[in-house]
Amino acid sequence: MRGHDDDATRPPNDTACRTAMRGIGQTLITLGVVVLLFIVYQAFITDIFTARTQDQLSQQLHDRWSSQDPTVGTPTQDTTYSDVPIGDALAVLRIPAFGPDYAQVVVQGTTASALEKGPGHYVDTAGPGEVGNFAVAGHRVGKGSPFLNVDKLVPGDAIVVETQTSWYVYRVIGDKASGDFRDPAYGAITGRTVTTPSDYQAIAPVPGDSAAAPVLRLLTLTTCHPKFSAAQRMIIHAHLDGEPLTKAQYPSAADVPALKEG
Repeated sequence: MRGHDDDATRPPNDTACRTAMRGIGQTLITLGVVVLLFIVYQAFITDIFTARTQDQLSQQLHDRWSSQDPTVGTPTQDTTYSDVPIGDALAVLRIPAFGPDYAQVVVQGTTASALEKGPGHYVDTAGPGEVGNFAVAGHRVGKGSPFLNVDKLVPGDAIVVETQTSWYVYRVIGDKASGDFRDPAYGAITGRTVTTPSDYQAIAPVPGDSAAAPVLRLLTLTTCHPKFSAAQRMIIHAHLDGEPLTKAQYPSAADVPALKEG
């Protein structure tokens, strides 16, 4: 019959090994809980904080815009975008394929603090509607997850940028009929691609050719890929579809035909 003092009769090394294993197990459980809580915080809690910030930025931006009547005249440029301070709002990004409520305030800059507020404009790229490449970065998961579903965009999908005076309608490059992201009209620029985080050619004035002089008016969205990883970057390229729509003719989002496509 085994007694209650069996542990005292075990070899010292065996007892020490069991104690060490219990300690390691407890440590791994604790680390697992910490990692899980971090993932929940990053993926969900930060979304709540960023949503509040987006509401504040939207109110501030539209208050600023309304202080000057955008329906008066037909200005050719809303602002000098390079003068907008890092972290300040400069435009609103709408993607009808993501639903009628999708509206993300774009801030100036791609610093960590700027991207916590929402999608960020690469400061050395063109402004909305300008010749060149209006490039915007955004988180895929967490911090509002503004670009969570960019992988679902297909050729021809509208991406609308709202400024103080205008609506700029961009279309994802590619063949809408076949779904191919290549279009001979745009050469080597494809509507969707995956690249490395260090590939800054994607946001060049002419994507893929930093030495070329731009003639097109492009929009580029960049985000992490795959979801929950920063190993790669997913790139969406779009072209400006026609002339900008002025707010003199289209005062609200409900008036913009492209925003009814979702």
